[in-house]
Amino acid sequence: MKSFRQELTLHTSTRRAFINLTPKIETALSESRIQEGLCLVNAMHITSSVFINDNESGLHSDFEAWLEKLAPEKPYTQYRHNGSEDNADAHLKRTIMGREVVVAVTKGKLDFGPWEQIFYGEFDGRRDKRVLIKIIGE
Repeated sequence: MKSFRQELTLHTSTRRAFINLTPKIETALSESRIQEGLCLVNAMHITSSVFINDNESGLHSDFEAWLEKLAPEKPYTQYRHNGSEDNADAHLKRTIMGREVVVAVTKGKLDFGPWEQIFYGEFDGRRDKRVLIKIIGE
């Protein structure tokens, strides 16, 4: 069995953002030369997420509005976590959207269903964050 590891460094200019990682993951998969196996992609920060969904801007706006209703950023004083930081909402949003995804690799390609893409969700941005790509197989 072979193993391939790559880290992506992302930096958003906004506090919250959704970034389609699929092209970068497909490039990593090609570099790995693994034809059959599994691809793990996970956020390496507690205020960011990796998830699978449709690459549709209206849906991303809906995610933003829905998450803000569930865990509003302000007022900062509503959260016990906030003191020296103001990112309690980002921790909660990450919990809802998830830490990682695992996708089957078949014939050297990500084995997606219709419309599936892999996204990075940033909930406390404006600084460098890392995403891990780990591919195992033959």
